Amino acid sequence: MQFFWLYIDDLVGKGLDLGTLAYLTGLVAVNWVPLALPLALLLSSIMTFGNLGESFELVAIKSAGIPLLRFMQPLFIVTVFIAGVSFLFANNIMPIAALKLNTLKYDIIVSKPAFDIKEGVFYDKIEGYVIKIGKKSKEGNIIKNVIIYEKNYGLQDNSLIAESGIMKVAPGNQLEFDLKNGWRYEEKGNRLTTNTQLTRVGFKEYKKMLDLSSFKLNKTSDSAFKDNYKMLSVRQLSKTIDSLKNNQSYFLKRSTAELSPYLAFARYADTGLVAVDASKLGKITSLKQIIPDSAISSVTDRALIQVNAARSNVEMLANDYNAKQEEIRNNLIEWHRKFTLSVACIVLFLIGAPLGSIIRKGGLGTPLVFAVIFFVVFHLFNTFGEKFVKSNVLTPFTGMWLSSAVLIPIGFFLIYKAMQDSQLFNHEYYYRSLKKIRTFFITIRNNRRNSEV
Repeated sequence: MQFFWLYIDDLVGKGLDLGTLAYLTGLVAVNWVPLALPLALLLSSIMTFGNLGESFELVAIKSAGIPLLRFMQPLFIVTVFIAGVSFLFANNIMPIAALKLNTLKYDIIVSKPAFDIKEGVFYDKIEGYVIKIGKKSKEGNIIKNVIIYEKNYGLQDNSLIAESGIMKVAPGNQLEFDLKNGWRYEEKGNRLTTNTQLTRVGFKEYKKMLDLSSFKLNKTSDSAFKDNYKMLSVRQLSKTIDSLKNNQSYFLKRSTAELSPYLAFARYADTGLVAVDASKLGKITSLKQIIPDSAISSVTDRALIQVNAARSNVEMLANDYNAKQEEIRNNLIEWHRKFTLSVACIVLFLIGAPLGSIIRKGGLGTPLVFAVIFFVVFHLFNTFGEKFVKSNVLTPFTGMWLSSAVLIPIGFFLIYKAMQDSQLFNHEYYYRSLKKIRTFFITIRNNRRNSEV
């Protein structure tokens, strides 16, 4: 839904068939599978262990001497297997799906709106023509008061005027007009003179064919987007990152080559120039002390020109360098994402399993609430970490593993509480605790009153 709300303006009015929409929806859904798997494992583990706790089966298992960790082992192995499938999916299938989605999305965005001529409105979406129809039948094929302008970018646009006709889509992706009782106007001659020839031809029947090939959804080659970081596997991302990092020496050589012409003193850096002791020189407060008045103006102007030229080159180098660093960060983000979403399956299972055994509630009520809460926490930290990496606040490793670093301690804490049969989410436990605290403060208050009396 987020995708369709974002691109709703590009999808509506394009005349997309049901097959194209189904294909687009499938590609969008495939890209969300690695993020949906952690949520599915979290919810299913809470529901499974909640049902076992609600029916006191966990109590029976613990009474038989089987600890919670041993009971979780088979499910943990299944979770590790699902995490591996998630990684293979993100590494091998998602890049292809993202490539297909990006290509199809581009084709839809650049395609023209669907062919739809309304009554009394000039329609100019067909290249080379402007059409106006006075009235249309309910079926849309019988038309009246038809005007067709042919835009030939010459002296004058040729035009067709007809009282009625029939409009239909002919084979070969063409629009056919069978017009009746009208006139055709055409002007010939040099546009720079008034000596032109106007031809008016009346007709009882006239057939006009318009080409609708520009309304077809053209298919762009997948290779146009294959170098995008979202379309690469871990191996391809590693090669790309290595090649981008090797460009550091390129920028050093480029900056030396582009700035040396403007910094004349740099030419003498490696020569036998004798160093001057600055302490033996007098205090210089103005250029006039070392440059004659006749030359100071020209020297100043030349220095300003050199500095401005060097500054523009430095800014261009800085922009190129920052763009290259941003590209490196994007590739590193995508490289880490393929692992973080897989590890998230294990992390959220370690939260869901003990949480279900603690709350001891099955079904879709309480488990769904807790699943949504923890998944929102995971998604927020995951999003924040990615934003911080893109803004160069955190390193790619720290930002992309931020959500796992926050949730793993919570998972271990819940496992410890579940092994201790903690009443972490028991309302009666908190009610009894608050009652004891209240009784304690009442006792202190009464003792203070008695001492005052």
